[in-house]
Amino acid sequence: MAHVHYNASRVRGLSVRDIRFPTSLEADGSDAIHPDPDYSCAYVIVYTDTDIKGHGISFTIGRGTELVVAAVKSLSHIIVGKNLKDIYDNFADVWRSLTSESQMRWVGPEKGVLHLAVAGIINALWDLWARLQNKPLWKLLVDMEPEKLVSTIDFRYIGDVLTREEAIKMLKEMEGGKAKREEIMLSQGYPAYTTAAGWLGYSREKIERLCRQFMAQGWRHFKIKVGQDLEDDKRRCKIVRELIGNDRTLMVDANQKWDVDQAIEWMRELAPFKPKWIEEPTSPDDVLGHAAIAKALKPLGIGVATGEMCQNRVVFKQLLQAGALSYCQIDACRLGGVQEVLAVYLMAKKFNVPVCPHAGGVGLCEMVQHLQMWDYISVSGTTEDRLIEYVDHLMEHFKFPRKITNCHYKAPITPGYSVAMWEKSLAKYEYPYGSAWKELFAEGTYQDPRTAPLPWVEHREQNANITGR
Repeated sequence: MAHVHYNASRVRGLSVRDIRFPTSLEADGSDAIHPDPDYSCAYVIVYTDTDIKGHGISFTIGRGTELVVAAVKSLSHIIVGKNLKDIYDNFADVWRSLTSESQMRWVGPEKGVLHLAVAGIINALWDLWARLQNKPLWKLLVDMEPEKLVSTIDFRYIGDVLTREEAIKMLKEMEGGKAKREEIMLSQGYPAYTTAAGWLGYSREKIERLCRQFMAQGWRHFKIKVGQDLEDDKRRCKIVRELIGNDRTLMVDANQKWDVDQAIEWMRELAPFKPKWIEEPTSPDDVLGHAAIAKALKPLGIGVATGEMCQNRVVFKQLLQAGALSYCQIDACRLGGVQEVLAVYLMAKKFNVPVCPHAGGVGLCEMVQHLQMWDYISVSGTTEDRLIEYVDHLMEHFKFPRKITNCHYKAPITPGYSVAMWEKSLAKYEYPYGSAWKELFAEGTYQDPRTAPLPWVEHREQNANITGR
């Protein structure tokens, strides 16, 4: 299919659905802060007056997805009715209009529920653009002229660290050798690590079984969750280190569990197991705390990785400025969609910090492979000290799921951002009306929110005088 010329096309509508999977039943995704996640997403479709639609995802973990859905609906008026040419010729302005809607901005700005909603919409628009051009997203980005790509980025608040002109220069300096690097991605793919053996709620037997299974498949990089109990962490780190040996890599992830001093002391106790990094050791907003942890752990050979819950490019800017990051972990949905992620990649390049994306969940693996391949081909030119997280959950629900060969992500060849899901999966797992949820409600495994008594008093004009007596 040749690419579609979009000059005369417009956005005629937008839909968003609350999709949830009951992953907490098997402890999949469990960590020190989130013991019972139900992997979920706000699933956005942008409709045009052509047959081509854009699909976008914003990842969540169960309760709260309805808030993101509501925010997407509240922002949709900014996009619906717009000509596609006006969107893609002024993409930075469109991004700013979503993040700076005059009243909605108050419940952000550029963070939290509102930013997750922006990510869902923006990711759908990028998926649509790639489909219109009949290219996978990574290829769309790689083929863009530097000036065009940089024009999609809003440089407000980061111009003191990275200017538009610097970004264009960076991209132009890497144009030599792009064809060869693209061929490497198509033939070999991008190296990955697995978290699938290390969830905190897994038993010793399950950890051992999964580690052996992944080693038999050739995996050399393993991450496990820590932070709930020090002695248990030592036990689990010992199990994994003895299983994988000293020639394979171990990383640990605390998911924001600790205070700064606690993080330093805890990691000194885990240092004998030689972890490559500690991920999210403290509050994701504590820039100076991360810097103190990084400084204290550097003599132990332990790096600091964070970014999964980093709310925007400004906090990433400060983390980089403060030397608080050894590994920059962008998230394809926590930030406000593709162009804000691109800005973080370019800042990381300037500070010479490798990017290792957070993935897993619902659709994150599908998305970040595109971003990391663009980084290799157009920005960093290397995979040294860089890995993409990989988890094998829920991939059967995607029409074109990520493909792993020899522990490498293979470059997608299907047009788009790889997040289109099967309608049968959407219908089955839409909350709370999907057939899977109806079954769980009937069994009593989950409480049906449609029949549960409200824990608050609904305000009506006639009961406005209720005083609680």
